[in-house]
Amino acid sequence: MAGAKRSPKGSKGSKGSRGADPLEFRSQALAEALERQDVAAVALALRHGNTVVPLIKPGPRDTPLDGGEVWTYRDANTGEVALLLFSDAANKPANLPPAVGLQSPAWLRSFLKRYESTITTVFLDIAGPHPMQASPSELLKALDA
Repeated sequence: MAGAKRSPKGSKGSKGSRGADPLEFRSQALAEALERQDVAAVALALRHGNTVVPLIKPGPRDTPLDGGEVWTYRDANTGEVALLLFSDAANKPANLPPAVGLQSPAWLRSFLKRYESTITTVFLDIAGPHPMQASPSELLKALDA
C-alpha cells in the first residue's frame, strides 16, 4: 500500500465493476446548488464538500488534498485579484493552468481568511454552466454559519 499510486483501473475498494477513479474532482452538491442559483445551498455545499481549484503547481500525486500552489487571476488594468472555484474540473476553462486541486472546506476558510484583504472577488464556475460570484467576506460568513 505504501507508495502505491491511485489508479483508475479499479483496485480493491473501488466502486462498481467499471473501475471508477476513487477520487473525483467535482462536487455534485455544489453543481446542483449553482444550477438552481440557490445561495443557501451553495453555502451548504461549500461548508460540507470539497471544491476544485486551479493550481499553478500541483501537490504530490498521491495526496491530492495536500499541497499545490493555487492560481488566482489578477486583472492587469485594475490589479484586482479573483479566486476561481469550480464544482467540477470539467468546468475549468482550458486557458487556465491545466492542474487542479481538490480542497476541503477548512482549506477554503483558511485561504479566504489569509487573503481576504487581497482577493476582491470569488467566482464559482466562471465559464458556466451556472456561474456565481461572491466576495470573500460573504463566503467566509457562509462557511462560518
